[in-house]
Formats: sequence, structure tokens, C-alpha cells
Amino acid sequence: MPELADPPARDLADAHTEQPSLAGRRALISGGTTGIGRAIAILLASEGARVFVCGRTPEHLDDALKRIREVGEGDGINIDLTRQEEIERFVSEAERYLGKIDIAVINAALPAETLEESEPDFIRYVMDTNLTAVVETAKLATERMEPGSDVVFIGSMSSVTQEAGSSVYVAAKTGMEGFAIALRKELAEKDIKVGIIQPGLTGTDMQYPEIPADKQREMIHQHKMLRAEDIAVATHYMLTQSRRSLVSMIHVEPRIAE
Repeated sequence: MPELADPPARDLADAHTEQPSLAGRRALISGGTTGIGRAIAILLASEGARVFVCGRTPEHLDDALKRIREVGEGDGINIDLTRQEEIERFVSEAERYLGKIDIAVINAALPAETLEESEPDFIRYVMDTNLTAVVETAKLATERMEPGSDVVFIGSMSSVTQEAGSSVYVAAKTGMEGFAIALRKELAEKDIKVGIIQPGLTGTDMQYPEIPADKQREMIHQHKMLRAEDIAVATHYMLTQSRRSLVSMIHVEPRIAE
């Protein structure tokens, strides 16, 4: 029986583009202790990035850091993002721990209802968390960034669908979308990439109490709701493109619409 010839060498040079590694990169993640932010922090840490997160409650921070440290390196603090001095502390502590910041994932958000159902003080608190803090965190982070850095905003499909029942939330997320688009143009020549990911309905604690945990699991199984990890994967994709290319916006929606 004749010997089988070795398969011909394959030239794959035109089959793949450059895919930069996340190993050694240093990521600030706001709202990184629960939901989507937590999932992003865990995935980036598992890929070799060092992460620094913030959240509002100590128990959530402790839980997130425990999981992050099972797969990589990370630290974080509890803050209230409606206070400018707390945002400044978050970014300063992140820079101290990380050494530098070359990824900023700006994710922290609160749910909100209709204008009619919302008291003025709550409207201001939501807007300060969901929009003002977004702008201030981006400013402080990008001031510290060098060429080759990335900013990822986690927005919402609410800015696209603009459905009744979420007018206050829509106002904040639509503002975030516009800000991300303009900032992308402002920072492009500095080799700081800016993108926004807009998730559809995602299973997190933001859905409570309207959609309890058991209902969320059912909807995820039916492909009517996303997992937070789905948005983490989209973030990973956005961050692992060549410097010449920019994935500026990603919509991630459940395959089956409710």
C-alpha cells in the first residue's frame, strides 16, 4: 500500500485578520459588580486583562471580585456615581491599581419607568447615573489614555425602539448613543476607539421585580431573552479588532421577540 503524501502546506494569510490579545490590558468597568458589567469583567479577566470595577453595594462587589479572581486579576470599590467626587475617586483608584487605563467599559445604569410614574428627585438620580456619570467617567478615563486604547459604552436597544413605558430610561440611553457617536469622531485621530453596544432584553437584576428569576430562566431557555454573557462576548469582539478597523455599534437582541 503506497504511503500517503503529507497534506500540502496551507497559506492562511488571507483567511484571518489580526486579532489583538487582551492579555496584559487594563480595564476600568463601571457597574462591574452585577449583570452585564460583571459578565464583562469576568470574561476580560479570563482573557488576561486586569480589571477594576465599581458598584453600589458591598455584597455585590465581594461576589464579583471572588469570581473575577477565580479566573484572573481584579479589584474594585463601592461608590455612588451620582457624586462627581466619587467618579473621580473611582478613576483615580483604577489608575493606581492598574498602572494605566487602556480600556474603559462604561456600563453602570439604573432602570426607570414612565415620566408620569417618576418623581423629580428620582428622575434626576437616574439621569445622573445613566448619562451624566457616563460623560464624566469617559472624560476622566480618556484623559488618562494613550494611543491604542478603547472605550466601550453599554447602551440599550431602548434608544432604538423608544417604546412607551420607559421614557426616562430612553432619554438617558438615547443621550448615551449620541455622545458615543460624537466622541468616536473626536478621538479617532488619537487612536482611541469608541464603540457602543446596545443590548435587547437581557436577564439581569435590572428586570426585577417585573420579570423574576424563574421567568428569566424560562425566557432565556426559549431564546426570548439574552444572558449577560452574550453582551460580554460582544464586548470581547469589539475589543479584539485590528487598530485599523472600528466596530462602532453592535445591536444584540434575542432571536425571538416577545
